[in-house]
Amino acid sequence: MTKKSWCEQLFGNYAQTYDKEIFTQGTSQEAGFIEKEIGYNKNFSILNVGCRTGWHSVDLAKRGYKVTGVDLSEDQLKTPRRKAKAANVNVGFLRMDARKINLPQKSDLAIMLCEGGFPLMETDEANFEMLVISE
Repeated sequence: MTKKSWCEQLFGNYAQTYDKEIFTQGTSQEAGFIEKEIGYNKNFSILNVGCRTGWHSVDLAKRGYKVTGVDLSEDQLKTPRRKAKAANVNVGFLRMDARKINLPQKSDLAIMLCEGGFPLMETDEANFEMLVISE
């Protein structure tokens, strides 16, 4: 039997109860805030870093935005894939380390809500490097 990574051990079963956490209950309002901030521009492509169970990704896709969600936990990604299919929206969910995001195309906006990726950083320096956007 293959030993699961620390991330899979930590988050493996969490997806089953994650959407019941209090901090996930404001999804619609948070997505509405994001939408307002980008001027309701449906041409925006959005990268959701640390997407967990995909509640923001799916909500934004339902509003007509192109969304990609990344998360380190493959177990976590099973839930948003099911949600997107049930909502009949197309969201690209990818297993990826937030510290090493490598996508074939740039996004217009990157979001990281509910500390989606920060708990995965080993040091404050890594947290800082995640915030630095290179042009």
